[in-house]
Amino acid sequence: MAGAAQLRSFVEVPAGSHFPIQNLPFGVFRRRGAQAPPRPAVAIGDLALDLAAVADAGLFDGPALAGSPCFHQETLNMFLGMGRPAWKEARATLQKILSADEPVLRDNEALRNKCLVPMSDIEMILPITVGGYTDFFCSVHHARNCGFIFRGPQTPVNPNWFHLPIGYNGRASSVVVSGTDVIRPRGQGHPTGNSGPYFGPSQKLDFELEMAAIVGPGNELGKPIDINNAEDHIFGLALMNDWSARDIQAWETIPLGPFLGKSFSTTISPWIVTLDALKPFTCEAPKQEPEPLPYLAEKNHVNYDIPLEVWIKPKDQSDASIVAKTNFKHLYWTVTQQIAHHTINGCNMRPGDIFATGTLSGPEPESLGCLLELTWNGQKEIPVGNLTRKFLEDGDEVILTGCCKGEGYNIGFGTCTGKVLPALP
Repeated sequence: MAGAAQLRSFVEVPAGSHFPIQNLPFGVFRRRGAQAPPRPAVAIGDLALDLAAVADAGLFDGPALAGSPCFHQETLNMFLGMGRPAWKEARATLQKILSADEPVLRDNEALRNKCLVPMSDIEMILPITVGGYTDFFCSVHHARNCGFIFRGPQTPVNPNWFHLPIGYNGRASSVVVSGTDVIRPRGQGHPTGNSGPYFGPSQKLDFELEMAAIVGPGNELGKPIDINNAEDHIFGLALMNDWSARDIQAWETIPLGPFLGKSFSTTISPWIVTLDALKPFTCEAPKQEPEPLPYLAEKNHVNYDIPLEVWIKPKDQSDASIVAKTNFKHLYWTVTQQIAHHTINGCNMRPGDIFATGTLSGPEPESLGCLLELTWNGQKEIPVGNLTRKFLEDGDEVILTGCCKGEGYNIGFGTCTGKVLPALP
C-alpha cells in the first residue's frame, strides 16, 4: 500500500476525494447540452478523462488496446469482454499519462483540454448494457434477521443457506443509473381479515444496500467458471440500491420468490471500481462452516474492506441523515464464489452482466442494510434528522456511499442516489 500512496497526479485532486490516481474507476458520460454520443471515461478528482480522446491521441499503444475501438463505444461492454490483460494495460497506461512526472498530458494544454472534462459539465449514464441481472442473498446477518422476522427463532436461516449462495434472476431492464427517480410501485398485498388482497401503492417501500459485481469476459454455455479463475471474470464493483416493496414481496414470494416487489427499479452507481484498484483492501473473508463443496472451495478466500453508509434526505429537510453504517467485509459468500456457483450448471455469463450481493448487513444494530431490519418490519421507528421513518415516504432521497481508506488516499465509489416519487394515479 505504501507504493500506491506514493503515486501522484498532475491533476489536482481534492483532499478526501474518492477518485485519486490510485482508483481510476470506469464510467460512461455525456456532455451536458451536446449532441455527441456518450463516451467511456475514468474519474480523476473532479474531472472525467475522456477515453475516446485518449485513444484518438494514440496514447493506448500496448498490444491489447492499440487500434482497438473499445473506447469509441457508448458502453463499456466491449472493453469488459477483452479481459484482464486489456484492463491491466488500460490502468497502467492511464496511471502513467496522469502521473505528475509524465509530460504527455501535463504539458500539452490543447490535448489536456480535449481529454479532461469537469464533472460539472457532464451527465453520467448507465455504463453498461445489462444483459442479465442476478441477485444473491449472501449476508448471514441479513439472512438471519429476515428469518427471525418472517419465520421466528426456530430456524431463522434455512439449512441450505450454508451450503450454497442463494440467488434468483432479477430484472435487467429496470437497472438504472444513480440519480434516476423511483416511482412508488403499485401491487397486491396481504389480505386483512376476511377481505381480498390489498391493491394500491406499496406501503412498505424500502432500500437495500448492496454491491454489484460487473462481469468481464464471461463463459461459454455449458462451461463453468473455475472458482480459482473466477476473479478474472469480474471487472469490478459498483454500489447498488435494490429497491424493495416489502408488502408486495411478502404476498407474492411463495412459492417462486420475489417478482413485482423487486423488479420495478434497481439503481447502480455510475463509476465501476476495478478489482485491481481494490487489491490493497483485500481482507480475510468469514470462516465458512461447514466447509463448502470443492467447486466453491477457493484457495484465496478474501473479501474487501469497504466501509459503506446509507443516508436519507426527506423532502422537507435540507440535510441528509445517516441511517446505517456497515462493511463489505462481512459478506459470507464471496463474489468469486457467487460467480462460480452461478455457472456450475453451465449457465453462461456475458460481458456487462451483473450479479449483486444481496443486502449487506453487519453484526451491529447500526450496520443493518435495509429498513426491514432497522425497523424490524415496521415495528419501531428510526430517527431521520428531526423526523422518523418506518419505511420510505414520497420525496425521500436515499444516498448510498462507500469508500476504502488507504494510507494517504481513498478508493471510493462516489454515491448511488434515487428519490422516491408518488405512485402513478
